Amino acid sequence: MVSRTPDNQMTLSAFMQASNCSNYAPSWRHPETEPGFLGFEYYQHIARVLEEGKFHLSFLDDRLVMPSRYADSTDEAVRYSIRKVKLDPVPVVTALALATRQLGVGITYSTTCYAPYHLARLFATLDHMTAGRVAWNVVTSLNDSEAQNFGLDHHMEHDACYDRADETMEIVKGLWDTWSEDAIILDKDRAIFADPDKVRRLDYRGMWLSSRGPLTVPRTPQGHPVIIQAGQSGRGREFAARWGEMIFVIVPTPEICWAFRGDIRERAAALGRDPVNIKVTPAVYVVIGETESEAQEKSALIGGLVRPIDSLTLLSDLFKYDFAKHELDQPLSDDDMNAFTGARGLLDIVIRLSGKTDPTVNDILEHSGRGAIRELPVFVGTRHHVADQMGEWFTNGTCDGFVIAATHMPSAYEDFVHQVVPELQRRSLFHQEYSGANLRENLGLPYPESPPI
Repeated sequence: MVSRTPDNQMTLSAFMQASNCSNYAPSWRHPETEPGFLGFEYYQHIARVLEEGKFHLSFLDDRLVMPSRYADSTDEAVRYSIRKVKLDPVPVVTALALATRQLGVGITYSTTCYAPYHLARLFATLDHMTAGRVAWNVVTSLNDSEAQNFGLDHHMEHDACYDRADETMEIVKGLWDTWSEDAIILDKDRAIFADPDKVRRLDYRGMWLSSRGPLTVPRTPQGHPVIIQAGQSGRGREFAARWGEMIFVIVPTPEICWAFRGDIRERAAALGRDPVNIKVTPAVYVVIGETESEAQEKSALIGGLVRPIDSLTLLSDLFKYDFAKHELDQPLSDDDMNAFTGARGLLDIVIRLSGKTDPTVNDILEHSGRGAIRELPVFVGTRHHVADQMGEWFTNGTCDGFVIAATHMPSAYEDFVHQVVPELQRRSLFHQEYSGANLRENLGLPYPESPPI
């Protein structure tokens, strides 16, 4: 079941936020977190550090709403800064690209809230402007609050979101292919810019969406920007297996990650895709010390930053359910859980790990880890010990690489690049230099051939 990137080495990506905190909500309270999140230099410094460490990619998470489901209010999110700041990722990722030359850059964009033509043009333009370094993290948005920010009363039903997202992907990829590779001629003497026989309309019409085309942006350096996906429910996995090239997964254990990777590869093969061309990369935290005891002390400080309200606020938005109505030790009924309209895959994990069909809110806090450092696997130790842990996951076929989430900014990335990356390189687990001309080549992904026009 094991497949590998070029030279049998892991991929490394950074999971960034255009925010006052990292993926770890209380990270803004860490004594080493710098406060410059409203300026370009803050993000550009991190990008330069990541490129120094030869990271394949840095991509920005996004949410289109402030957490507001808990007690039907944004008060707690504002008071404790629970992921309340979300800058528009496009100017931020542009700043990252301008500060680097080879680091891949990606952003999260919703298929629910944005029109396919807009998505196709945005990512094609970014791919040209970065010489082929762009990725799109495809999401379907979360909840009614996001929908209401875009003038809609309600968010679409879970599976319908993915049905619409399938049509969005068909349109976006179709628009990217409306220009042939050799359409542009640039013959000034004959005053011919491009061959009209090599630019076509799309004329797509589906159940949810339609688009005429052609796209106003020519074929890009990568052919198609790299597609990142993170679907974990049954329907989400179908979508990921159909469209994803890099699958970003949040799982608590290597066993669950191994099973997830196998399932995605089987689904992809059934759809006629080569599973080798799908990279499953779990998000992890890394805490490094000069000694094991120092690393444990750092980990304890980081873990101590979280407050229960952080987790409850995030869980309420994730499950689209107000946990303020329950006591922490109250078992949830079938009716309660049937009212969860989000994160069905995570609920399955909680039930499995707790061994209960009626978990309490405390069980969900414990086994989801949402908002806590244990939400993700945590590699803690010296640089040698961390490299041991990462190497074991990778060589056992549990994953194809890792998405490094920061416990605090920017020093978590600085420590990883300066201490762990050289150790991974010494063991030939990670590349010494970028090998390709663009992100797709660096990830070892095939070039999508342009269909005949």
